[in-house]
Amino acid sequence: MADKQATRDAYGIALQRIGNQRDDIVVLDADLSGSTRSKKFGAEHPDKFFNVGIAEQNLIGMSAGFASTGKTVFASTFSMFITGRVYDQIRQNLARPRARVRIVGSHGGITVGEDGPSHQACEDVGLMRLLPDMQVWVPADGPETESMVEASLEIDGPVFIRTGRSKCTIFHDASYKFTPGKGEIVRHGKDLTLIAMGIMVSACLEAADKLAADGIDARVVNMASVKPIDEDLIVRCAKETGRIITAEEHSIIGGLGAAVAEICGEKCPVPVKRIGMRDEFGKTGPANELLEYFHLTAADVEQAARAFVK
Repeated sequence: MADKQATRDAYGIALQRIGNQRDDIVVLDADLSGSTRSKKFGAEHPDKFFNVGIAEQNLIGMSAGFASTGKTVFASTFSMFITGRVYDQIRQNLARPRARVRIVGSHGGITVGEDGPSHQACEDVGLMRLLPDMQVWVPADGPETESMVEASLEIDGPVFIRTGRSKCTIFHDASYKFTPGKGEIVRHGKDLTLIAMGIMVSACLEAADKLAADGIDARVVNMASVKPIDEDLIVRCAKETGRIITAEEHSIIGGLGAAVAEICGEKCPVPVKRIGMRDEFGKTGPANELLEYFHLTAADVEQAARAFVK
């Protein structure tokens, strides 16, 4: 069985490492450092770690202040709170001045599970994608998360990274390098393309294996960089396979599916089917049961692909 790791755990490991390598790193959290895993950094660098309490507006304001002094800042808490609750502060204090702050939203999507719909961020990617000069990245596994943290150090402006609570299959090795603005073909195919982000990449790979058994050749693309997005790769897939299915643990409105549909509509019109949350809030329950309830499993991707090809 393939190894699994939650992307939030990988984030904590990466923070710990870069904190030992660089003197300019400052980390802030909003009373959830145990959940976001930023506590790993705080344990080793207490003079560079600040728990602002349940005060997310202050979290962003303080982050902007540290960035203005030349620090590279990582600000973490649940994705629902660090995007929705403080949107104005992010817009005015980070995006407009292009502050060097990495907003890390943990517990994205419905796999927050029993915490319920109040904590399940299914709009966060869309909110951040709307902001000018904001980069939006969603890792598919642990090694990609660590590479994203490293890559963010080179970005002169704000970045939103979405991490998750549930463990996901690791399919990258330690040598993998994430590149902003580039998608990754993780499986080649000619009959249709599955473009996914986050935990849905593994679901699409599993679905592609089942489809192959019946002669359906599905290409799978990991689109971890939702903004900037790899327009050239999307157009290439549209031309070469003729059909695209997007899959995301997020609303189909404003997220990855919307971005792909926009590009196809302008540059290479082909049928696009979006799998995701369909203009609805989540529910309270175990993560796996919620994925089944909202039709976000490998079986759901497989079923949609079969119907699409037919």
